[in-house]
Amino acid sequence: MTNFKQPDYYLLDDLFTDVEKAIRETVRDFVDNEVIPIIEKYNQEMKFPKELIPKMAELGVFGPTLPPEYGGMGISNIAYGLIMQELERGDSGIRSFASVQSGLVMYPIFTFGSEVQKKFWLPKLAAAEKIGCFGLTEPDFGSNPGGMITKAEKVESGYLLNGAKMWITNGTIADVAVVWAKLDGKVKGFLVEKGTKGFSAPETKGKLSLRASVTSELIFEDCLIPEENILPNSGGLKSPLMCLTQARYGIAWGVVGLAMECYNTVLNYSLSRIQFGKPIASFQITQEKLAYMLTEITKAQLLCYHLGKLKDSGKMKPQHVSLAKRNNCEIAKIIASNAREMLGANGILDEYPIMRHLNNIESVKTYEGTHEMHTLILGEDITGIAAYGD
Repeated sequence: MTNFKQPDYYLLDDLFTDVEKAIRETVRDFVDNEVIPIIEKYNQEMKFPKELIPKMAELGVFGPTLPPEYGGMGISNIAYGLIMQELERGDSGIRSFASVQSGLVMYPIFTFGSEVQKKFWLPKLAAAEKIGCFGLTEPDFGSNPGGMITKAEKVESGYLLNGAKMWITNGTIADVAVVWAKLDGKVKGFLVEKGTKGFSAPETKGKLSLRASVTSELIFEDCLIPEENILPNSGGLKSPLMCLTQARYGIAWGVVGLAMECYNTVLNYSLSRIQFGKPIASFQITQEKLAYMLTEITKAQLLCYHLGKLKDSGKMKPQHVSLAKRNNCEIAKIIASNAREMLGANGILDEYPIMRHLNNIESVKTYEGTHEMHTLILGEDITGIAAYGD
C-alpha cells in the first residue's frame, strides 16, 4: 500500500454520490495494490503490464458509462472521470489504455456502429476479451487530421484500404482498430481486424515518455475490409473529433490524478527531509510551492467536477473539454516539474514516481490536441474567428 492521501481542500467529496466515491475507492485500491508496486519495473523495461488488463476489466473500467446490455455499467461521467483520475495517478500509460478502449474504440462503435457491430464488439471489449486501438493521426498529419491521406476505395467485395497511422496506443496488441480514412473524399470509420492481409502494426521503440504503454504505427497495404466492417453512421471529420472529445474528457480528469500523486509525494518528502536542522517543509519557498500546487489542483478538481456535470446533463461542448484539457495538463506539468526540483537529486530516482510522471505528462500534454491547438479552439469560440487553416 502507498501512503497516498487525497488533497481535497474545498471538500469536493461532499458533492460526489456514494456510488461515485465507492467506484473511486475501488479503483484507488487497485492502483495502490496492483499498479504502483510494479509500474516502475515495467516503465524501465518499456513494457505494458498486460496482466493488469483482466483485472481492469473485472473492475468495469472499460466503457463503464455505456448501457449494461452492451457490457457497460451505466455510471455517471463523474464516476468515469474519477476512474481516469485514479488510473493516471498510477501511470499515464494505464489510463491511456483504458481511455483508448473506452473513449476511442467502444464509443465510436456504440455511436456510429450498426446494432450487429455493437452487440458483437462492445461486450467483448468491456470484458477485455478483445483489445482495440484508434487510428486517426498520420505520420504527416497530427494537428490537422483533415489532411489525412489514408484512403478507402469501394470494391466489389468491400473496401480497399491504403495508408498509415502513427502514435497509436495499443496498436500492436489490438484485436481491432477503429481506422479513419477518406472514402470518396469523405471521412468514414472502418473496423480493421487483426490478421487482415496487408495490415501490420509495428511497435514504436525508443520512447522516453509513456514507456509503460504500447505505441505503434498502423500500416495498410491493399487491406480488404469487408462491407460489414464500415461504421455505417460515421461521416465527415466530425465523427473522429467526437471520439477525441470523449478521450480528452478522460485526460482532463486523469492528469489531476498525476498532479495529486506528485503533490502527495513531495509533501511527505518535505516533512521528512531534514536540512539545516529542520524539515524543508518549514522553509518559505517550499511552502509557497506547496500552496501553488494545492491551489492549482483544487481549481483543476473543480473544473473537472463541473465539466462532468455538464456532460451528464447534455450541456457540454467540445470547447468546454478543450479548456479543461489545456489547463489541467499545463498545471500537471508544472506541478511535476516543481516536485522534481523539490526532491533534489532524489527526484530523478525511480524510488519516487516523479520523474516517470514528468516524462509522461510531456506526451499527455501533446496528444489529443496540443496546448496550442486547444488555445486556438478556445480562441475561435471566443472570437468567432479561426486562427488556423484556411
